[in-house]
Amino acid sequence: MLNSKLSAQRPLSSRWLRLIAGLGLVAVLAACGSSVKLDDVPVEDRKGTAAGAGAGGQAGAVDPRGVSGVAVNGSDAAQPGAMSRIVYFDYDSFEVKGEFAATLEANARYLNANRTRRVNLEGHTDERGGREYNLALGQKRSEAVRRALALLGVTEAQMEAVSFGEEKPAQAGFDEAAFSKNRRVELTYR
Repeated sequence: MLNSKLSAQRPLSSRWLRLIAGLGLVAVLAACGSSVKLDDVPVEDRKGTAAGAGAGGQAGAVDPRGVSGVAVNGSDAAQPGAMSRIVYFDYDSFEVKGEFAATLEANARYLNANRTRRVNLEGHTDERGGREYNLALGQKRSEAVRRALALLGVTEAQMEAVSFGEEKPAQAGFDEAAFSKNRRVELTYR
C-alpha cells in the first residue's frame, strides 16, 4: 500500500514541476517583450522643428530641401586621366565580369606604382530592391572589386570599400539603360 501511495504522488509532483517550468518560461518570454513603438518616434531636423509627419503630411516622407549631399574625403583629388575607373555589374549580382579585367589591371598598375595613393571603391545599385538590400549589395560589389585589386598586388591599406546603394544614381530613369549604368563600382582616388 505504501508503494501505491508513492507511485500516485510521483506523477502529481512531476506535473507540478512541468507547470512551474512552463509558467517560468512564460514569465521570461513576457519580460523580453517591448512596448516601445519604433514607428512613432519623432525626428527633429536641424532647425529644431518636429518632422514626424514629414512633408505634405505623409508619415515617413523626407523634405529633399533639408537633405545635404554626402561628402567623401578626397573626392576632389586629382583623378588619373585616360583610365577607366568604373566597373559595371549584372542585375542582382556582385560578380566582377571578365570584360573589366583591363580596367582593374590598369588601376592596379597605377596604385602599385603610387603606393601613397588611396582609392575609395564606391558600390552602387539601381533603384530596384529595398534600401538595406541595396546597401548590402553595393557593399558586396565594392568588396568584390577590392578582392580583385588585392589579387593584382594592391595593398589593403590603399583601398576602402564603401556602399552608397541606390542613393547616388549615375543616370536618372526607370528603364534598363538607366539601371545598367547605376549598377557599378566607381574607383575614386584620394
